[in-house]
Amino acid sequence: MANEFRGKIELDIRDSEPDWGPFAAPSAPDGSPNVLYLVWDDVGIATWDCFGGLVEMPAMRRIVERGVRLTQFHTTAMCSPTRASLLTGRNATTVGMATIEEFTDGFPNCSGRIPADSALLSEVLAERGWNTYCVGKWHLTPLEESNMAATKRHWPLARGFERFYGFLGAEIDQWYPDLVYDNHPVDPPATPEDGYHLSKDIADKIIEFIRDAKVIAPDKPWFSYVAPGAGHAPHHVSKQWAEKYRGRFDMGYERYREIVFENQKRMGVVPEGTELSPLNPYLDVKGPNGEPWPWQDTVRPWDELSDEEKKLFCRMAEVFAGFLSYTDAQIGRILDYLEESGQLDNTIIVVVSDNGASGEGGPNGSVNEAKFFNGYIDTVEESMRYYDDLGGPQTYNHYPIGWAMAFNTPYKLCKRYASHEGGIADPAIISWPKGIAAQGELRDNYINVCDVTPTIYDLLNIEAAATVKGVSQKPLDGVSFKAALNDPNADTGKTTQFYTMLGTRGIWHNGWFANTIHAAMPSGWGHFDQDRWELFHIESDRSQVHDLAAEQPDKLDELKTLWFSEAAKYNGLPLGDLSILENMGRARPFLVVNRTSFTYYPGIAGVGLGAAAELLGQSFSVAAEVDITTTEAQGVLFKHGSAHGGHVLFIQDGRLHYVYNFLGEEEQQLSSPAAVPTGEHIFGLAYERTGTVEGSHTPLGNATLWVDHTPVATLKGMKIQPGTFGLSGGGITVGRNTGQGVSRAYTAPFAFSGGAIAKVTVNVSGAANPDPERQVAAAFAKD
Repeated sequence: MANEFRGKIELDIRDSEPDWGPFAAPSAPDGSPNVLYLVWDDVGIATWDCFGGLVEMPAMRRIVERGVRLTQFHTTAMCSPTRASLLTGRNATTVGMATIEEFTDGFPNCSGRIPADSALLSEVLAERGWNTYCVGKWHLTPLEESNMAATKRHWPLARGFERFYGFLGAEIDQWYPDLVYDNHPVDPPATPEDGYHLSKDIADKIIEFIRDAKVIAPDKPWFSYVAPGAGHAPHHVSKQWAEKYRGRFDMGYERYREIVFENQKRMGVVPEGTELSPLNPYLDVKGPNGEPWPWQDTVRPWDELSDEEKKLFCRMAEVFAGFLSYTDAQIGRILDYLEESGQLDNTIIVVVSDNGASGEGGPNGSVNEAKFFNGYIDTVEESMRYYDDLGGPQTYNHYPIGWAMAFNTPYKLCKRYASHEGGIADPAIISWPKGIAAQGELRDNYINVCDVTPTIYDLLNIEAAATVKGVSQKPLDGVSFKAALNDPNADTGKTTQFYTMLGTRGIWHNGWFANTIHAAMPSGWGHFDQDRWELFHIESDRSQVHDLAAEQPDKLDELKTLWFSEAAKYNGLPLGDLSILENMGRARPFLVVNRTSFTYYPGIAGVGLGAAAELLGQSFSVAAEVDITTTEAQGVLFKHGSAHGGHVLFIQDGRLHYVYNFLGEEEQQLSSPAAVPTGEHIFGLAYERTGTVEGSHTPLGNATLWVDHTPVATLKGMKIQPGTFGLSGGGITVGRNTGQGVSRAYTAPFAFSGGAIAKVTVNVSGAANPDPERQVAAAFAKD
């Protein structure tokens, strides 16, 4: 056995013989390559120029020129599941990641916790002598474990990575990110005014991590997982980069599809006989109870748009393209470093997108994607107010779904749909100049993301691990396609691939594809037994245009039976398409479950989604115990959220102020008429929900500002958000405003000075305690 001690032990050390074999760290074989995973976010196959799109990506072209493009590469249609499948070499449902971490639901297929018997590539390579680094988006830690009180068992450092710098959740403000360095939160090293952008920061960090080790052990290989978050919303980039694309998309998304489709056929990205799919293929489909196809997933025809709408939609595409090109330039800096240091030729580079282009911007796009997570569709009129600010810190923007369909050309639908190629067929590139002779070539083999890591093991001559960290391992679900990398005619042996995501499903088998027509979450349709199935010979009909279900019922029955067989094999059930608010309201093992009172102290790390006191449209109160020592006191006492939605209690110009920023659209403010005197005080805000805005699901109520149990200001009819303040930048802090300011009345961090904050209590007892005076009195009760 490799860990058996083979030395000799005698009474005297002088007569003994040591053996370092069982104790020394493992060493990779001489000449072993580095491995670099570059994981893009929400990038459809028709986006980049190297796949026929119109977005310029010099760094990606540079990798293509020394590698191969995979033209039938498939993912899971969503972020967390694709990343789990990529890193483990198994289907997402096998490893408990049927959907994104925010919507996991306590079933074996949907726990959000990758089990120890399904090791990540990082864990396997760390045991074999590779250094391992992770930078950027993680999104593989359960929401309820993404806080400082939670176990860190599913944080990167517990899953085989030696270093981590990035963000744990689904998305991030690129200008004001919530960052984690190794196992602790940190502030960004600079501000947007200083030129900060997360994509550059991530490139800086991975270069730093690699260089730090290489100066000590220049021959030791590494595995780096680099996931910048581009082009997931928000699409943040400087005007300089957005301006590079001024006018580039003026033809509109329908004409873009035609132009790129011709490019794809010419380049061989799709077969010559492929047809362009309809833009809105399922508008006539009704849900089981007669529900219309979701408006959120519907494209508005370009020729029906007003000039103002066309102007807005084009600018949103320009900003998105600039965001991708800027991030590509940062990846180019990583490639430059590797080349200058002599590492590039012996580095296996894998480039993928985690799913197709995102339709979460809805038919009109959005200047604040948090609206999507609160059940709102943005209006063009509202977005035009921010036209000149798109991409900047003032916005949290996302293009309209028409561009998602365009960036997924020639396929149907978009992200979230595992039933159609628009959700699962994505760009991918593999390069290893020292080990793969093919350069600038295409490979048309059917490949799934779960096949990537088995292929890396094959390239590294590593057998699938029987045990990792002493835990016996499940077999890999993926199939190596190493043979196809140098021989386009090679058979990889892959015959079947199973899909399910957010109520949608499909199955590929030997060139055929069967799928259901079902609106993805948050449709809430259910009744999956009533789904209509389609059948396509996808080998010849890549864009799923010709449904053969009626012509070949036996083949369809065969694939339907196979889907259920594969679902049983890979933990494919249950299916879920619940609304976002339904999902957020379901029981989960939060550390703060059933709590209605929360106490926070100055100097604490930010408390984010999954651990913070979530208001969720109910009555609430905020009470701050503060000792004011000077009439010059000022600053933030408590903040929750960001400039795109949140609330904040602060002192400015001697007076107490409270602002509830509704979705970044409206700052609703209460202020004390007089300055607060020095001494010990209790400052608070009580909100009593009274109903909803007529014709809307927006909670409505009355707010009262208190100083020492005395009401000093009242605002009737205050609107609050029904759901979360956002998936990033929405944390709670005391004594300062981390990130971007919740209110425009001050400049963040606006740290409190001129006194001391003892604590802040937030009460969310809601309807059970509707009396605002009693509610605030309970919150004010001292220890």
